[in-house]
Amino acid sequence: MSLVWLQVGQCGNQIGQEWWQILTNNVSKTSPDRYPYFSRDGMINAICVDSEPKVIRKLQKQVKNGCFRDTNLVVERRGRGNNWAYGYSSVSSGTEKSLLERSMESLRKEVERRDCYSGTVMLHSLCGGTGSGLGARLCEEIRDTYPAGHILSVTVAPHESGDTPLQHYNSLLCLTWLQRYSDGVLLFKNDDVLKRSEALVEKKVPSLSGAQPPTSLSAMNTYIASCLAGILYPTDTLRTRSAVSVGLEPWELIRSVCPMPALKFLHMAQVRRRGTAFWDRLASSVVQNLPRVSHDGTLHHSLAVLAAARSSQDDSMFLARDLLLMKLKQSYHCVPWNPFPIDYWTASENILDPSCHSHSLTVCANHSNAADLMKSVIQRAQAMYEARAYLHWFNKYGCEDEDFQMAFDTLKCVVEEYSQLGE
Repeated sequence: MSLVWLQVGQCGNQIGQEWWQILTNNVSKTSPDRYPYFSRDGMINAICVDSEPKVIRKLQKQVKNGCFRDTNLVVERRGRGNNWAYGYSSVSSGTEKSLLERSMESLRKEVERRDCYSGTVMLHSLCGGTGSGLGARLCEEIRDTYPAGHILSVTVAPHESGDTPLQHYNSLLCLTWLQRYSDGVLLFKNDDVLKRSEALVEKKVPSLSGAQPPTSLSAMNTYIASCLAGILYPTDTLRTRSAVSVGLEPWELIRSVCPMPALKFLHMAQVRRRGTAFWDRLASSVVQNLPRVSHDGTLHHSLAVLAAARSSQDDSMFLARDLLLMKLKQSYHCVPWNPFPIDYWTASENILDPSCHSHSLTVCANHSNAADLMKSVIQRAQAMYEARAYLHWFNKYGCEDEDFQMAFDTLKCVVEEYSQLGE
């Protein structure tokens, strides 16, 4: 048992709900693969934090085959106003300890239950006040308290069309804190997730009228959770000689696709099929919606790529391995100066569909399209900042002009680093 799961804010806990439903419904209580996710007493290794209780209450009811510790459910009764600064400041209410203090206390106790603590996987969003602000503060506190442990952030970016008026400030500041304190960021863009979720819905429920079937928020969260399961659930490649998993997947993921500490924003995609495994077709499907060029026409490149193949057909992946890896290497435009740009893991069990003859391919790439999101965030936040729009809401909780300037400079440096990948 090497890791702790930390769910922060409404978005983080909703994704966590889908994640734990996948695990609790498909992993038997006697399986040794439970222990990266469950303690020896059967409790889930997760800390659920939110400034409002409704999402966590729903999570408790929905995840029926697993139990959360009461001390790991850390809630308050007032939100953070979609304000990064309010969430980051972690103001306490009355004599009660602040949300930050209670969260870190629960984390400390959970770390002490680990046989060997290696790091934290944090689920949150860039948009909400709790997910972005408190998530950033927790990332900073965890780095200071446990400097040897890894931090892998699972982060959801808001729709470009807009979720809240403050989302560009929140995204700017949260991305900056993740760049400073995390080791890797699995970055999911709501617009991209929506497109992939819609494609899955169309395949499952074909429309006779020609109208596009509606895509629920739950379907989007399920897609994100399935990507996490595809890449982070134990693989045969990383098992010990005794065939037991110790939960190395998140940290080996960071080592594989984040060879340069300054570049840590990761793109994920996944396809699943039933029947005979045709891995070249899966590779074609997984790269179908991959961004090829940036908004200014610059060709995107990948620093490194990791593919996780899961299938009950044990030999099928190895027979098609060279063709599959070559197709992924070309499609993701791996940089020519990285001698080992692509890695792969395999598993004989498909956690995403264990009852059927199924297979899945999940790909995680350190891809330069992350810079497109950052350019958009910088541009929109800069326009608001120069107009001094909404700044008083951030100044009220101690966020000053220096914080914004530092954030602009940090993200501009990241964009510049990604733009030089293909040189």
